[in-house]
Amino acid sequence: MFKSLPLPRWSQRLYIRIYLALLVSLAVIAILFVAAWRMDPDPAQVGQHLETFAEFAAESLPPATASREAQQAALQSWHPRMHADLALYTPNGEKIAAIGRPLPPPDPAQTSNGWLGGRPPVFALKLPDGRWLVGQRIHRPRHRPPISLLAALVIIALAVGIGAYPIVRRLTRRLERLQTSVDALGAGQLSTRVAVEGNDEVARLAESFNRSAARIETLVTAQKNLLANASHELRSPLARIRMAVELIPSSPQSGMHDELTRNIAELDQLIDEILLASRLDAATDAAPIAEAIDFTALVAEECARVEAQLAAHAINLHGDPKLLRRMVRNLLENAKRHGGGTPIDVALNAPSAGSVQLDICDGGSGIPPQERENIFAPFYRLPGARERDGSVGLGLSLVRQIARRHGGDVVCLQRERGSCFRVTLPA
Repeated sequence: MFKSLPLPRWSQRLYIRIYLALLVSLAVIAILFVAAWRMDPDPAQVGQHLETFAEFAAESLPPATASREAQQAALQSWHPRMHADLALYTPNGEKIAAIGRPLPPPDPAQTSNGWLGGRPPVFALKLPDGRWLVGQRIHRPRHRPPISLLAALVIIALAVGIGAYPIVRRLTRRLERLQTSVDALGAGQLSTRVAVEGNDEVARLAESFNRSAARIETLVTAQKNLLANASHELRSPLARIRMAVELIPSSPQSGMHDELTRNIAELDQLIDEILLASRLDAATDAAPIAEAIDFTALVAEECARVEAQLAAHAINLHGDPKLLRRMVRNLLENAKRHGGGTPIDVALNAPSAGSVQLDICDGGSGIPPQERENIFAPFYRLPGARERDGSVGLGLSLVRQIARRHGGDVVCLQRERGSCFRVTLPA
C-alpha cells in the first residue's frame, strides 16, 4: 500500500509563481510609467539654468533707478506668466517690490545665484546692478495622467492577466501531470504513461518519460515472468526427484537418504518463497485483499505448530489471510531455527486505537545491532551462518513485504539475549 504524496502549498505551485511574476511585472511597468509622467517637467517651471534666467530678468526689469511703482508693476506683470511669488531686494536686503507670499531676502553671505531651500524651493537671482530677485513657484497639483490613459492601462493589465492565465495554467498543468506520473512510476505502477500535448520541451519530456517507462515495464515484466516461469518449471523435476528418493531405502550408515530429503525440502522452500516474492512484486498495482480476519486465532494456530508461548488479546483486522499466515509462520520458523531450542515468546496486543502489535522473541544468539536492517534484504545471511541451518535468506524479506503491503512494517528490536521481531499493522 502506497501513500499519496501531499500536494504542495499554493506558494510552491509553479503556475501561481509564473502568473504572479507576470502580474508583478505589469504592476511595476504601470508604476514606472506613472512615475515618469509625474516627473515630466512643467514648461512653466523655472529652468535649471539660473544664470540665463538672471540675464533675462535684468533685461526685462526696470533699472534700479526706476521708481518702486514701476518695479512693482513689472513684478505684477510677471506673476501670472511665471506662476511664482516674487520679491525684489536691494543689494543691502531692503525690499523694493513684492507680489504673492512674503519671501525672505537672500543671506548676506550669498554672492551668486542659487537655491535657498524650502518646498517648493526658493531661488535667488543676483542681477548685474546688485539687486536680488527672489522667487518661489506657486504650488499647483502635479500633472497626472489623463483618466482615459489610466483606464487604458487598467484594461490592458486585465486583458493580459486574463489572457495569460490559461496559457500559464495549461503549461504547468502538463508539468503537474508529468510529476504525478513520475510519482506513480516510482511507486511501482509500471503501466503509467502521460499524455503528450503540444510540440514543445514539455511534450518532448513527456515522450522521453513514456519511452523510459515502457522500457522499464518491459524489462521488469520480462524478469518477473522469467522468475515465475523458472520457479514453476522447477517444481516438476523436483517432484520426480522427491518420488525417486522416497523409493530409495533408507541407509543408516551413509545418511544419504536423509541428506537428499533435507536438500529437497530446502529447494522446495526456496522455490515456494521465490514464487511468493514474485507474486507480491507482480501484484504491486493490484489492490490487496481485505478480508475480516480473527488475527488472534490465526496467530494461535501457528504458535501451536511450533509450541510457542502466546499472550494475546482478541484482535480482528482486515487483510489477506494467506499472506498474514505466511508472515507469522516465517517469523516463528525463524525463531525456532535460530533460537537454539529456547522458548519462543509471542505477544499480540493493540497498544493504541487503530494499531496492532505482534512481538515474536527467542533466546538464541541474537543479531548484532549493525545487522538488524540487513537481515531483511533478500538472500542475506548473517556472517558465519551455515547452509545446513535451513535458511534461504528470503523469509524475513517476505515478512517485510507482506507487512508493508498491509500498511505496516517489521523491525528487529534491541534485546539483551536472543532476537525479537516486532510487526505493526493497522487495525
